[in-house]
Amino acid sequence: MMRSSFPLLLTLYSALLFGCAVPHIPSRIVYEDPVNYVRLEEDEEVLPEWQPSHHTHPFTIEPEKIRAILAGMKVQEHRVAPQRWFLGESPLVPAFTDEELTLLAAQLSEALADAKYNERVTFYLSQPQTFARRIITTGGLYVHGTELHFLLGNWRIIYGIPAYGMIYDRRYPMRPTAAKGFDLLFQPAEAVIPVKSSVLDGMLANAKDELIIDLTKLDPSEPAASILRLCVTRETSCSRKSG
Repeated sequence: MMRSSFPLLLTLYSALLFGCAVPHIPSRIVYEDPVNYVRLEEDEEVLPEWQPSHHTHPFTIEPEKIRAILAGMKVQEHRVAPQRWFLGESPLVPAFTDEELTLLAAQLSEALADAKYNERVTFYLSQPQTFARRIITTGGLYVHGTELHFLLGNWRIIYGIPAYGMIYDRRYPMRPTAAKGFDLLFQPAEAVIPVKSSVLDGMLANAKDELIIDLTKLDPSEPAASILRLCVTRETSCSRKSG
């Protein structure tokens, strides 16, 4: 009787195993080394039959222009009102190091040029500390019309690789591995479109982890502004290719 039950138990175990498996996100690798990657992944919020949801991809932008935009991103430790009263505002820190800017500028430019209307660009940067710990910075971006949407999923977070189970930080770069505790800002501030957030996001310091940059409001002296003139005057150069 025990033998006859074994196949049934095996079937139930397999069902539970696959039922608990993390859904796969279709993606294409643009760049990868032992500790970093840039990839294109399908955006589930884009509907093929609803064109207004389509991203403006492929999008042509030179690496130095991407670098200028990334260099304008700053991170600030999130402090609630009582903390600000006693400690003041926390200092602004560049979101990316020079080394990270060099890597991301080239690879994000290539990724955006290769992206489809239903894909977003994601990135993963890590610094191994020990066999089971690493410092990670992750996120993603896409272009919609003349707006650049940028989400910082993790910023210099110490991630401990679990002894068993799924390793989530590399699989889901746009999702936080812990409460963020930081605000993502951009200079010049007038180019930022405000993003609505919930009270809960504010309590968890997740309210200001996303930027929507209006490319039309960048200062004309900034390198990134030239792409806007190209987009406005030659729509086919920065919009989704037909066919």
